[in-house]
Amino acid sequence: MKRQKHVQETYRISSLVQTMLSLSIFLLSLARLGEAQTEGPRQHALKPFHLIGNIYYVGLSNNTSFLITTPQGHILLDPTEEAFVPDISRNIEQLGFHVKDIKIILNAHAHTDHVGGLAAFKELTGAKVLVMAEDAPVIADGGRSDFRSDGKEQWKLIKADQILHDGEQVRLGNATMVARLTPGHTKGCTTWTTVAEENGQKYNVVFVCSMGLGGGVPLIGNKKYPTVAEDYVKSFNLLRSLPCDVFSVSHAGMFNLDGKMKRMEQGTGPNPFIDPDGYRAFIDLYEGYFKDELKKQQDGAPPTISPPGRTGGSRAN
Repeated sequence: MKRQKHVQETYRISSLVQTMLSLSIFLLSLARLGEAQTEGPRQHALKPFHLIGNIYYVGLSNNTSFLITTPQGHILLDPTEEAFVPDISRNIEQLGFHVKDIKIILNAHAHTDHVGGLAAFKELTGAKVLVMAEDAPVIADGGRSDFRSDGKEQWKLIKADQILHDGEQVRLGNATMVARLTPGHTKGCTTWTTVAEENGQKYNVVFVCSMGLGGGVPLIGNKKYPTVAEDYVKSFNLLRSLPCDVFSVSHAGMFNLDGKMKRMEQGTGPNPFIDPDGYRAFIDLYEGYFKDELKKQQDGAPPTISPPGRTGGSRAN
């Protein structure tokens, strides 16, 4: 009798937790609806899908978001904007996983379209937020100290639970994510690497932090970020040194997500996300954009307001 009462009580508690989670997602949906009515649609949630191994795409048509799953809980890479937390939450649940099982939240870089949802996901899950040291102060002050910022708060303040440094490993269950510092786009721009296993074969996976140029950002004489040009050079060199079979970037258009998704849906041929040649081509293309812009500014031209390679409607990219 006592055991039956205990089971009933456990069930009630579990149901209450799930109800509270659903209510939180609903309230965030209402907040997003109000924002959409004032701003207009800029991007939308995509149908979530299995990418490779234990990696799933749960993100948007522009900003990417990934779920790395393990039996001991999950890692969420890039929560995107606060307005889209309900969409990403639904994507995770649609795949058969549970938002409350997220134990660690990672991000690519400290811009509102990538970290705006950090506080909301932290509240929903209780997960630990891990941030590269060079971006931690910016995330903690809501973007006020961002070198491109006018000093206004851009997202809800959130302090990292753990500060990371270049080369540091983040482990959960059978997953290991390695943080590589690739600054330039932000001072703490973080490229993540891991190894995925599928059909008995291992694949080197690289989640590239955006290597795009910020609109109107001086590469020469930048008082807020004096080493920005040197950092871009170091980052491109580091990216070239990484072994890569599968790659993604923090913006969908930068790695042809749409085209690869369509090929995957057709179900013919190998996994289109296994694309080492595409990875090298991406580096060549964005390094070329950087060198062209640096040369223009060295010749006296002002920083380009809309540099090539920027994707989507977000100001931050």
